[in-house]
Amino acid sequence: MFDAGLTLRLANSRFREMFALPPELTRPGASFEAIIRCMTERGEYGPGDVEEMVAHRVEKARRFEPHYFERERPDGRVISIEGHPLTPGGWVTVYTDITAIRAQERLLRARSETLSEKLLAHSEDLARANRELATTIADLREAKSALAESEARIRLITRMTPAHIAHLDLTQTYTWSNDQLPLVIPGATGQVVGRGIAQVLGPEAYNIIRPELDRALAGEARAFQFSLSDGPRWLRAAFTPDLDETGRVQGVYILSVDMTEEARARQALSHTAKRELAAQLTSGLAHDFSNILTVILGLQSRLGGMDLPPKAREAVAATRAAAERGGALIERLGSISGARSLTPRPTDPAELLSGLLPLARPALPDQVVLELETVPREPVLVDSGFLQDAVLNLILNARDALDGQPGRITLGAVLTAERLEITVADTGPGFTEEALTRATQPFFTTKRGAPGSGLGLAMVYDFARASGGRLRLANAPGGGARVTIALPARRPAALPPGLVLLAEDDADIRDALREDLVALGHTVIEAGTGEEAARLLAQVEGIGLVLSDLVLGPGLSGLDLARGIRQATVCAPDALPDRATIGDGAPAPPSGTLPRTTPSPAGQPTGAPAGTAAPPDAAPPPAAPPVAATAAGGPPVTAAPPDAAPSGARGTRAAPPAAPSGAHLDRFASPAASLSEASPAGAAPPGAAPSARHLQAGAAGRAAPLPRLVLMTGLPPDDPRRQEAARLATLLPKPFTRAELAACLASIT
Repeated sequence: MFDAGLTLRLANSRFREMFALPPELTRPGASFEAIIRCMTERGEYGPGDVEEMVAHRVEKARRFEPHYFERERPDGRVISIEGHPLTPGGWVTVYTDITAIRAQERLLRARSETLSEKLLAHSEDLARANRELATTIADLREAKSALAESEARIRLITRMTPAHIAHLDLTQTYTWSNDQLPLVIPGATGQVVGRGIAQVLGPEAYNIIRPELDRALAGEARAFQFSLSDGPRWLRAAFTPDLDETGRVQGVYILSVDMTEEARARQALSHTAKRELAAQLTSGLAHDFSNILTVILGLQSRLGGMDLPPKAREAVAATRAAAERGGALIERLGSISGARSLTPRPTDPAELLSGLLPLARPALPDQVVLELETVPREPVLVDSGFLQDAVLNLILNARDALDGQPGRITLGAVLTAERLEITVADTGPGFTEEALTRATQPFFTTKRGAPGSGLGLAMVYDFARASGGRLRLANAPGGGARVTIALPARRPAALPPGLVLLAEDDADIRDALREDLVALGHTVIEAGTGEEAARLLAQVEGIGLVLSDLVLGPGLSGLDLARGIRQATVCAPDALPDRATIGDGAPAPPSGTLPRTTPSPAGQPTGAPAGTAAPPDAAPPPAAPPVAATAAGGPPVTAAPPDAAPSGARGTRAAPPAAPSGAHLDRFASPAASLSEASPAGAAPPGAAPSARHLQAGAAGRAAPLPRLVLMTGLPPDDPRRQEAARLATLLPKPFTRAELAACLASIT
């Protein structure tokens, strides 16, 4: 079987034996001309000029016409030659030794008169032979058709494969290709057959793959990865030697694919794993250290309110600044682990942008000018850390767009009743049409050959969307790019005083926070455990805000309180005996325990100094009547009033003041929320602390508003507990100052 180029593709052993051809002329790849020349030189076609006879037969073969003829060989044997052209090109030739048949025919003709009966007797044998020959021809035709279909199918499959598949001969010339090279190397031509690989790939790519190709041509299978300098693309190539029957290399098969997306995904997974490990290492450190810094900042706030000498005030200010820097360091340690939840805080746009200038200028070349236009100074509620990162990203993008040329980067902001719009503009070349469409897609970058992850604008876009805003990209009329972050303009509101439940297991932190809250005008009741806080929520009417640490030691945590408030139920446990244990084995606090209460100046008991608790021997106010709570489906339950000292209470604490007015509580309350839960059969035993299953918050017949909840935390941003808390409550990262506490309380309107 020969192809369209008259190259031998298939020959059986009978062909070699019939003409006694050397092995190299019966292997795939031998040329028709070489075979004819060998046979002519042996006298297969009789005397005559060898070149003329070879040329004549090659010319006839190139016509690819069906043919059948018989000839007598020099040794006297007779053969038949039958040729059939193939659809893709080439033809199949069947050589049959018919010497015996012809001899038999001659014998039959000679004996026709005397052996007619024998001839008739042998006619069936002849017919059988003819049928077998016909079957053989039919099988050959079927094999030819199946071969053509298989070849067409393989070509279709290879053309549909998103990879470059090809074959090179020993001269490194393409003999076959699926024309998919442009998928792997953009800009390369798909028509490569007949061309050398060095010419097709170009000097850079060829010099990279040449050592591997040389080893493949030496018989060694190779697989490797490489990248080119014209972009952040990674390619994988495999070279497989093409061996003949004797193991000699005839060429190389090539398979190459673009693995850029796979490499990026692997890099992202590795990056995520590193951040998760960093989160685990920093989680405990961040929580404990933030508690220490919270105590330090609380003490510094107390010292700042004292009449101190100038040098002492300078020392207090320096200590406070160092503690605040430590808090920022803790936040940065936590942020290396990955996702951060948005924490809106009252932020002055002018102060934020002016504070960015000294951070950004060292990263800019001398010929680039960074300017700040007039910016409004009205505070709005945004996550200042995220916003600062976003604007800094845009400044660095503008620097890269200027590409070392002299230019100008301008920061500006516009504040309306609806929006805060911060714009970063540059005098660079502006956005291309493709960049305007795809710039916010992860991993898209125009920094060909330069470092860049393609994540900067995508992160800015995600921040804007998460904040309820949008990101606008445009080209300025006079040239250059303009990127605008448009965010909702939510303003902080003033905080009226209210009754605050402070839950903190660290006594030093609790004392400092109590003083801060009293200074801000609030009435404070305290709880040292989650169980104590839950009982107060069940017993004390009028709590408008719960300020709790996220981690409260054994037993109920601040997160448990948040879940209970979110579900409109108090998570207090049932009254338990004193020897019972909670959580990990810590003894349960005695039922009915009440905390120390610190009234605000506005709500202090008569005769008590502002911000102080009533002394233990002071005459208690008249006993409040028991709170009647009606459990659904059960009898009324009488709970001890908040100002009654229950039997077995820990220590003696002053009774809390009267609940603030409803106007004060509305500041925290959800409009239509109430704490209620159906009670199972039965009621709380007399004198026991009310449980969540037996109590409704508020007086009988009146629904109490749900308190708002602020959770203090020093956990890193990707800690699952902090992430859940962010969905249930307002977060206040530790450590914080009194001003930051006030800003947080103002932000939950």
